[in-house]
Amino acid sequence: MMQPVILYVTYQGDPDSRFDRRYYADSHLPLVMEAFAPYGLLKLSVFYPETKQPGTLAICECIFRNEAAISDAFTSHEVEKVMADVRHFTDISPVRFRGTPL
Repeated sequence: MMQPVILYVTYQGDPDSRFDRRYYADSHLPLVMEAFAPYGLLKLSVFYPETKQPGTLAICECIFRNEAAISDAFTSHEVEKVMADVRHFTDISPVRFRGTPL
């Protein structure tokens, strides 16, 4: 059996950067789940720093069934809708990377 794969999406900025946490959690993440679950997205979690400071404003942990599921999700037609929604909560470009055990 293949192990699930973790994809992190981060948003880097400064305390004055626009990032609407409420919209992100209440609207964007459900949209991501709806769009990518059919391709193998199993779970989403979001993490925020305790204090406002330059650097990471948010980290989304996306757990996919496997590597193929990530590829399928990000080459699907739904990715356009997901990416178009980003402007509703921030002007920061998301950065995606995979987590690998040490």
